[in-house]
Amino acid sequence: MDAQNLVVIGSGPAGVSAARAYREAGGPGPVDVLTADTDPPYERPPLSKEFLRGESGLPSLAEDYLAGHDITVTLGDPVTELGDGRLRTASGVVHRFTTCVLATGSEPVRPEIPGADHPDVRTLRSAADARALREAASGVRSAIVVGAGFIGCEAAVSLSRLGLQVTVVCPDDVPQERRLGREAGAFLLRWLKSEGVSVLRGTKLLSIEGGYRIRTDLVPILDAGFVVLATGVRPRIELAEAAGLTVERGRIRTDEHLRTSMPGVLAAGDIALAYHPAAGRALAVEHWGEGLAMGEVAGRTAAGEDAVWDEVPGFWSVIGDRVLKYAAWGDGFDRAHPLPRDDGGFTVWYERDGKTVGVLTHEADDDYERGQELVRRGAPVPGS
Repeated sequence: MDAQNLVVIGSGPAGVSAARAYREAGGPGPVDVLTADTDPPYERPPLSKEFLRGESGLPSLAEDYLAGHDITVTLGDPVTELGDGRLRTASGVVHRFTTCVLATGSEPVRPEIPGADHPDVRTLRSAADARALREAASGVRSAIVVGAGFIGCEAAVSLSRLGLQVTVVCPDDVPQERRLGREAGAFLLRWLKSEGVSVLRGTKLLSIEGGYRIRTDLVPILDAGFVVLATGVRPRIELAEAAGLTVERGRIRTDEHLRTSMPGVLAAGDIALAYHPAAGRALAVEHWGEGLAMGEVAGRTAAGEDAVWDEVPGFWSVIGDRVLKYAAWGDGFDRAHPLPRDDGGFTVWYERDGKTVGVLTHEADDDYERGQELVRRGAPVPGS
């Protein structure tokens, strides 16, 4: 193909951001966004919050921009084959490209226990999932949320606010103890309890029966109206693996420009294991905001610019009415330094090898803003 064009696989934040950035950088030719999702591109963060509670509609993701800049979105037709300058969708349509951005995102992980694959056991990743979960919540009195990550905590509070008795099955002693440390987890635990959510701590899920009954190592039987699995996600890399792209640690390896090992193919978002020049190593990131940032770099790279992924990864989480802000390399720390504030806010600084590698804040925006630069520079933790 002589004329330049771009094909984007995936309609989440990374895919839409890539298409938009390509156009804004002057990228010529047709732009096609191909997706397995049957909904037009939408913002995912509200799915576990306002949208789940029925307080808002489905926020669109740059729909007006796409329509006004010769960017075509094809829904409900997943890409099944990727080759040198061409791809094929499930319906048999062949698209040729000069540049392709892979942004296929992640899918929920169901634990390998009896009953986890029951059709009535819910997950929460897509708009369709959120609609089904809201409908299920309208006819029951209680729910069990398995997992105490951010999606689990957000969904648990939303379901509680819908009037359900909600129990969270937490594998650690406090929510997110391994990721954020014990002190931060203690704050999350108090927030959940203040919203009327019960938390089974240090509990291992053994099985799910009938889609509504669980067995754990601490509680023999617990019934509810339904069970929601918030047990992590898995990057969708099957297409890349079949095409022979370099894959490491379950993700597609890229450079700082988001280029993969296949000429003309870039990867962005959850699926990318991208080199980060400030961190000095490849990072795996699963944040909505980072999908937008990486997609922009991929789109600008596709348009011929010298774009580099060099922002400090970060995200916000809204649990009820409380906002957490987090910026970090995200691949571990040696020590956590919690600093509670008299007004109820707090900051947790994360340290590794004497350097600041992360910051978590609630109602401490000054520390959040300062923390991003400290992480970037590898500066010592404040006050250390």
